[in-house]
Amino acid sequence: MARSLYEWLWQHEFWLPPGITWEDMQESEDTHYPQPRDLLLSIPFALILVVIRCAFERVIALPLSTKLGVRDKQRPKVQPNPVLETFYSTRHKNPEEGELLSLAKQCDLPVRKVEKWFRHRRNMDRPSLSKKFSEACWRFTFYIISFFTGLTVLYNKPWLWDHRECWTGYPQQPLQPSLFWYYMLELSFYWSLVFTLPFDVKRKDFKEQIVHHAATIFLISFSYCANYIRIGTLVMVIHDASDCFLEPTKIFNYMKWKKTCDSLFMVFSAVFLISRLVIYPYTVLYNTYYYSMEIFQPFFGYYFVNVLLIILQLLHVFWSCLIIHMVYKFILQGTMEKDMRSDTEESDKDEERNKIKEKEKNGTMYFSNVTSNGYIQRNGSEPLDNRAHLANGHAKER
Repeated sequence: MARSLYEWLWQHEFWLPPGITWEDMQESEDTHYPQPRDLLLSIPFALILVVIRCAFERVIALPLSTKLGVRDKQRPKVQPNPVLETFYSTRHKNPEEGELLSLAKQCDLPVRKVEKWFRHRRNMDRPSLSKKFSEACWRFTFYIISFFTGLTVLYNKPWLWDHRECWTGYPQQPLQPSLFWYYMLELSFYWSLVFTLPFDVKRKDFKEQIVHHAATIFLISFSYCANYIRIGTLVMVIHDASDCFLEPTKIFNYMKWKKTCDSLFMVFSAVFLISRLVIYPYTVLYNTYYYSMEIFQPFFGYYFVNVLLIILQLLHVFWSCLIIHMVYKFILQGTMEKDMRSDTEESDKDEERNKIKEKEKNGTMYFSNVTSNGYIQRNGSEPLDNRAHLANGHAKER
């Protein structure tokens, strides 16, 4: 059964244009083509990258964060409570009002204290500023290395300047050693991101990140097996271009260098929007969809690779909307809004502020210094037992 599945999967109709078979892709002493088994090398390479990352963050990034003044917030520790901890771990981290009341009865605690316990417990699970800084430093280091590696590999390749050259002689395009190692570098990095996904900083676009990583790995792997090497290298170098500006923007944000962060973000926004919404659609999508048809007729691999490229473009549009919204806010307010993908810490003051806003929306405003018997005191004066509250916040004689 396994052999039948293997033979079905590697039918040349799936991977190669009409009229080309695997026999036409046989290697010789002077000619080497991509082999699917080569992709297995990316797994140990990815594990090596994970080890290098751990060492980099511990030895370089963390000490650097201290020297640059990145300080973690002091978070209050919660009192051990087995009932609340079990609910937090097995149910969910943000209980509803009815669940808070039930938990308060079980623990014999005021609802306010239970709510506060959950708020502090959620904060304890949020990544520290130094962790975010270290992760951004690692990604910035890799993207810089990867981007300039891509430019070094491609600067003398004809398809970088004339995109029709991506299809000259396809699929019988020999694999050069520099292209092989560039592919392994990129594929290993995205596998390493998958391996460390449970431990990395989680943002609000976590699901989109998973889709992005999966689509990227499938795209790199399929393009390698089907010898879409040339178009694949263009995709990788285009993506790395904007990422080189995103990570230092985060770094300066964690350092509280506001003006530098804002300036870098504007540069990143321009590079991202141009590279992902202009260069990518023309250089990659139009090239793969239209120019390739000058060489061969459509086949399964043609449709499959175009679907993966379109998935990436849809993600580009999603992130572009977030970026445009942040730039719009910056133009109106003159200051950069926080990253909308970030999960911010909750504080007691924020909770009080939100509750006051909710009461104001409902048209009811209460004085915070109401005593337990319903009287109002001002600056230690005697209770004003002849007055009552009104919804508009004023007091009136009874």
